[in-house]
Amino acid sequence: MTTQESTETYPVEFVLNGRRTRVDVDPRTLLADVIRHDAGLTGLKIACEQGVCGSCTVLQDGAPIRSCITLAVQALGSDIETIEGVAPSGADLHPIQESFQREHGLQCGFCTPGMVLATKALLAENPDPDEQEIREYLSGNICRCTGYVGIVASVRDAARCANGDAASSAPTDGEGV
Repeated sequence: MTTQESTETYPVEFVLNGRRTRVDVDPRTLLADVIRHDAGLTGLKIACEQGVCGSCTVLQDGAPIRSCITLAVQALGSDIETIEGVAPSGADLHPIQESFQREHGLQCGFCTPGMVLATKALLAENPDPDEQEIREYLSGNICRCTGYVGIVASVRDAARCANGDAASSAPTDGEGV
């Protein structure tokens, strides 16, 4: 006896980076596939495909999720933000992205979209995290290049910028980390 694959699709409507989006999907379609293939937004990366590495992180209603293990139908009615939505003008970087640049929180860039989105969620939750809180919050995002010193410094700098500390504009080169 062979099983017949379903050809039934379901309409899923959500907001993607501020724009209403509607897709018809097979119920097994992953959110990462919809974002990358249907919407053409390739900022999120697919690596482990098991939700372990964090490279596919997006924000769903402000909370970080792994889009490689989230079904597209689970996005129904949600507000989804990808790295492309962080600085939608394309002309200017978001302050978190500036902090990552200034504090050398990136190297190859593969993990950077997930790190930036996780940082955005962290700072929305806790605008002044200490180093331990930063490390714990970002522990679900794997970076294979930096050793995390620059990433932690980037998050600390972004928090200082968000809190209005003018001294945050100078690089710290990991001082105090």
